[in-house]
Amino acid sequence: MAAAGVLVTGTDTGVGKSLCSVALLHALRAQGLRAVGMKPVAAGCEPTADGLRNEDAVALLEASAPRPSYADVNPWALPEPTAPQLAARAAGVRVELAPVLAAHARLAANADVVVVEGAGGWLSPLGDGIEHADLARALQLPVLLVVGLRLGCLSHARLSAQAIEADGCRLIGWVASAVDPAFERRDDYLDLLRAALPAPCLGVLPHVPAADPALLAPNLAPAASAIAGRR
Repeated sequence: MAAAGVLVTGTDTGVGKSLCSVALLHALRAQGLRAVGMKPVAAGCEPTADGLRNEDAVALLEASAPRPSYADVNPWALPEPTAPQLAARAAGVRVELAPVLAAHARLAANADVVVVEGAGGWLSPLGDGIEHADLARALQLPVLLVVGLRLGCLSHARLSAQAIEADGCRLIGWVASAVDPAFERRDDYLDLLRAALPAPCLGVLPHVPAADPALLAPNLAPAASAIAGRR
């Protein structure tokens, strides 16, 4: 049976996409599945004795079982912490999909589910001429949208959902992420989002500074079940 999977995107940068992706891996593993993470394009990689490493990609790797190689988790590791297009230009490389597809195939061969984390929001290009929609279509993945709960999130979430569907991709659901601890009327906004978005809410992540993603995994049990159900 082919591995299932999902592409995790966000309404913006800094909405908890990485935390969601890592917690989702733990939630999938809690259901007895072999789950591995992938960060195809990562900007902001630090030099180490083993080569360039990105904090989010390392977190995905460490939450994966079986444990893949870093090169497969993060095929495009870019040093400058900026938009992938600019980071690639600064590094003198051009991001292409072929290495990503090959790495994903290796990951999928040894896993039941592959969680692929995007870069920034849905309309943030992964490289010159490469959109998240191109990646989702090439890997035949549904999309999970992480919505940062803060002022303006209703518009950002609706625009993101419309763009995902307009690109011909399937929005499997969304996860609310409490990124602003001072945000008032959180529950009211959750109700508005549930009514406005064309896919179900598959989890709510609380605001917990320096949270252990493994402890947040139960919050994403619905998302794990929805993704596993596609196998």
